[in-house]
Amino acid sequence: MHSIIVVPMESACPDDHFHLDPGDALRFGRTARPRGPHLTIAHEGVSREAGEITAAGAYWRLSNLSGAQTYVVENPEGAGEHIKVPPGRLDAPVPFEFSRVVLPAGSDLLSFDVWAPRHDYLDRSGPRAGAPTASAFPLDRGKRYFQVLVALCASRLRGEPHAALPTAEELVERLRPFWPSVSPASVAWNIDYLAVKLRLKPAPDTVPGGGPRLNGKKERLVSLALRFDLVREDDLTLLTGKSGCAR
Repeated sequence: MHSIIVVPMESACPDDHFHLDPGDALRFGRTARPRGPHLTIAHEGVSREAGEITAAGAYWRLSNLSGAQTYVVENPEGAGEHIKVPPGRLDAPVPFEFSRVVLPAGSDLLSFDVWAPRHDYLDRSGPRAGAPTASAFPLDRGKRYFQVLVALCASRLRGEPHAALPTAEELVERLRPFWPSVSPASVAWNIDYLAVKLRLKPAPDTVPGGGPRLNGKKERLVSLALRFDLVREDDLTLLTGKSGCAR
């Protein structure tokens, strides 16, 4: 799977995303480069060559090429965790699975997201020499996206194999007791992220704009999750807030 996915601030669909394999680099700034991929941030407060993202397997590095601005990389799912990358700093490692890169630009704060969905694990079944084994379904049970997946599967986990899948509004109501800021938009974002993380292929049924229908995407997510035991009945405790609550 792709190592790093960069999501522009004004991204409207997955076609806008940049997918980087290990070793790939993506420059960003006000002025597009004549060759190679470039994330253009058209704001006069952003340097022409503002920085560079380099994919490095299960994490990524950030170089700040500006002359005066410090960049902040936030963990949107954390409790305020962030790192600061000062001007001129090269290849600062970023440890978050979800990251928001915040750029000061005049009187504005601009941002874009970086996802690092790949997880590598040691293969303990044989000799430890060689490359680590990539997880088939790299899910972190402490993340919001996993709570969304459990909420999607909840009815069928409770013994209703043909239950209709919950709507976005029903998911919001199911998640709100322990996620007060949840919204239909945040639920849709997490469903999109799960589809990327679990490498689902695009659905054959599309809306006029060309994007996969949300219902079809949810159905495939639930089918995959239940078929491979990615969620189990024990995970329903995540919806009560009594144990294993996500950060």
